[in-house]
Amino acid sequence: MSSLRTKGKSTVVWLLMGLLLLGLGGFGITNFSGISSGAIGAVGSAEIDSRDYVRGVRSDMQGFAMQTGQVLTAEQARAIGIPQQVQGRLFAAAALEAEARRIGLSVGDETVLRDITTAPAFQTAGGQFDAAVYQDVLRREGLTPARFEEDMRMDAARLLLQGAVVGGVTAPQTLRDTTARWILERRDFSWEELTADDLAAPIAAPAEETLVAWHQANAAQFTAPERRRITYAWLTPEMLESTVQLDEAALRELYQSRIDEFQQPERRMVERLVYSSQAEAEAAKARLDAGEVSFEQLAAERGLTLTDIDLGERSESELGAAGAAVFALDQPGVVGPLPTDLGPALFSMNAILDPVDISFEQAVPELRGEAAADRARRVIEEQAHALEDLLAGGASLEDLAAETDMELGEIEFSAETPSQGIAAYEAFRERAAAVTEGEFLQLHELDDGGVFALRLDELIEPELIPFEQVRELVLADWTAAETRRELKIRAEERELLLDSEANGDAPSPAAETDAATPDPAAGFQTATDVERNYGIEGVPAEVVTRGFQLETVGDAAAVEAEGRVFLIRLDAIRPADLSAAESQPVLSGVAARLTESVQSDLFEAYVRALQASHGVTLNDSALNAANAMIQ
Repeated sequence: MSSLRTKGKSTVVWLLMGLLLLGLGGFGITNFSGISSGAIGAVGSAEIDSRDYVRGVRSDMQGFAMQTGQVLTAEQARAIGIPQQVQGRLFAAAALEAEARRIGLSVGDETVLRDITTAPAFQTAGGQFDAAVYQDVLRREGLTPARFEEDMRMDAARLLLQGAVVGGVTAPQTLRDTTARWILERRDFSWEELTADDLAAPIAAPAEETLVAWHQANAAQFTAPERRRITYAWLTPEMLESTVQLDEAALRELYQSRIDEFQQPERRMVERLVYSSQAEAEAAKARLDAGEVSFEQLAAERGLTLTDIDLGERSESELGAAGAAVFALDQPGVVGPLPTDLGPALFSMNAILDPVDISFEQAVPELRGEAAADRARRVIEEQAHALEDLLAGGASLEDLAAETDMELGEIEFSAETPSQGIAAYEAFRERAAAVTEGEFLQLHELDDGGVFALRLDELIEPELIPFEQVRELVLADWTAAETRRELKIRAEERELLLDSEANGDAPSPAAETDAATPDPAAGFQTATDVERNYGIEGVPAEVVTRGFQLETVGDAAAVEAEGRVFLIRLDAIRPADLSAAESQPVLSGVAARLTESVQSDLFEAYVRALQASHGVTLNDSALNAANAMIQ
């Protein structure tokens, strides 16, 4: 269906209405009168076919699913406003159509033919128009060629009308430059995060009634989430490992399949740097031996990193002609030049790996665990059909536990349930969060080959946890809040001192005689050339945003953000240079966005004026019938 977005009432509606999202309020809408029963509404004489509306909603729903992976129901689509968005586009397109008819705007047959024959929906894989495909697509969409071609003609007329309205409209250069300067401006700051160490004394413990009141005032923080009492039956390979039968032949076969893991010769960790000639390689080795360069620097001279030339673990035989020399080293070092298929090379040996010689008897415990788990998975797979038959026959979870190898369990589940036991499996967590009371029992798979079924026994609504159970949490939360409050006061006091200094105000006599008065700028860190969009590493964005709101160099601000308290001072403002090469992409981007915004506002105003002029009619019964068709 989406392939027909090229059809009538679509070119403008779906390609160009990105500029516009209109509601239908304020147009003096009248109820159904004088329009065909198959139309959900009209603007003037331009009707909106209910089939176009249904196609539009379904197309948007499909687009949402492709973007998010979530398939919407009709109710969910209504909840996020998809039908309203489609109605807005269609009524906007109808307004353009009504005006095009009024002023006699149209296009010739050649334009219609070109649009149809170049539409991808009607072309073969080779890019050629196919009349049979054209007829088939129209038939599936319930359209006749005559109607479709007339819609294409009107689409082209609407495009001309829209182009006449917004074509050539650009954002004013002054607005572009002002916006770009705002974006590109950089600043220097001094800043500090205040901590409990900056307080004159630790926060004193509050009275018990204070904590009780805090518990009540901040109930959301101390409320247990929705919980689900769930009974489940499950079976995992680990549960069966001790019961499965394993023969020695199977273990030996597994051992042989992994022989490269259990039997390995002595190996070396090696890097190889190849040169184009023997003389070049010898010269490099001489510089290395003289201590003029390191092996890594030699690689860098050839545009390589050690990762690029790393051979990993190699046995003597795998190194070919270079093997003997490399394995003669009894500690890390560099040998060469040595011949290779690629040319003379220097070899850097970094580590000696002892041979691995694990006999079958030594490997049996590990092999038995792996083989038992694999066999247990196969046993569960074989039992799954029988378990499903039992559930289909009405067996309860308790019956499964009594009659099969499945084990029964109970859990009080919520989003905060620790990931342990059966709750460690994502498949269980997803089902536990979605299961409803009375739901038919089904068998579900776990990612290790296990299976489970579950039943919701009780849904426990969120409830406030009694104060006695969370007293320590309440105390910690109150203390943190009180600490932030005191720190904010301290930061604001220092802010006033910094502002006084910046304004050249003389300190008070008390401050002059008080040797203990601290330097308000003590402890500051500096950040230079700070960009508005990138901020300061480790500092919340809200703090930097506040810094960019300061108007005068020397001004300071106390900011509480993300549960932390900061003091930030403006040290310098570095205006943007719009003539610089690095400013041009920003200027272009700003111009494009502002132009699009101006065009959108102009086009919206124009469409609203057309709708008000021609009049909007809505057929409620046809709209309700069309909504009922959307699934």
